[in-house]
Amino acid sequence: MLPFAYTTVSGTTNAAALLAQAPEAMFIAGGTDMLQLLQESVIAPSVLIDINGLPFHGITESDEGVRIGALTRLADIMANETIKRQFPVLGRALQETASPQVRNMATAGGNLLQRTRCLYFRDATVPCNKREPGAGCSAQDGQNRMNAIFGGSPDCIAAYPGDMANALIVLDAELEIRSGNGERRIKVEDLHREPGNTPHIETCLRPEEIIAAIRLPFSAHARNSHYLKLRDRASFEWALVSAAVAVEITDGTVRAARVAAGGVGTRPWRLPDVERMLLDRPLNEAVALTAAEASIRGADARPGTQFKLPLLRHAIERALLMAGGLQ
Repeated sequence: MLPFAYTTVSGTTNAAALLAQAPEAMFIAGGTDMLQLLQESVIAPSVLIDINGLPFHGITESDEGVRIGALTRLADIMANETIKRQFPVLGRALQETASPQVRNMATAGGNLLQRTRCLYFRDATVPCNKREPGAGCSAQDGQNRMNAIFGGSPDCIAAYPGDMANALIVLDAELEIRSGNGERRIKVEDLHREPGNTPHIETCLRPEEIIAAIRLPFSAHARNSHYLKLRDRASFEWALVSAAVAVEITDGTVRAARVAAGGVGTRPWRLPDVERMLLDRPLNEAVALTAAEASIRGADARPGTQFKLPLLRHAIERALLMAGGLQ
């Protein structure tokens, strides 16, 4: 680990100014992912800027929905009764995330920005375009069992590892983004980028911007939602495949559907083909199976990731049936 300076801030403008003065500086909040990256020499910031003093804490409720401050700990979100009742897919996704110790430290904003678990990104001794642009992608023909089958490029097939982002996508969640120049809002679905030929640029955030809050609108499909995570072990493990599903069912017919998958895309991966297969149909075993078959359209699996194709189909089918109360 290389030496670095440490400072704290209490205002967004101050934080942005510090970044401008030290381009190699980085923000830190919970630090559950960043400390690993520091220890593994994957990142080497000149300054760590502690943003825990910013006013981005807590969960508030209005007639329209819920606002979650980006510095709110995952454990507090998971324990919130409104989250459990109105957004069960999010509560379940957080329950499946990491360990209780990590959830007590990790923040909502930091969780969205966590880095890939690709073996080659985490090993500073081997080539990786995401870590060092132009170095090459060792995963293309290497050990790629944990890598993506959607959204990859010749430069990168690293999978996005998180759980919460997939749940937020099916909830139509938005982000409040702050900087010294003001505020803007974006959909969670639009936060992450596919790698293309610039895999080191992972999100649409500008260098001086900070996620301030997550906004969740109340909806019928949000209340009828489920998250399913398939992994190698039952605790503190990243998804091989996960499925986030939210459906509105009226008179036995699907009127709205949101479906996303984790562990399979270079970013949180929405599945619009599956959604279209569900609309205006009854949610039963036959429809769930047919819709799940559409989940693998466009997949680009390598020998190490071929197993994710049937696993994704089964995960989507089961999550749909569970959301519909059929399992």
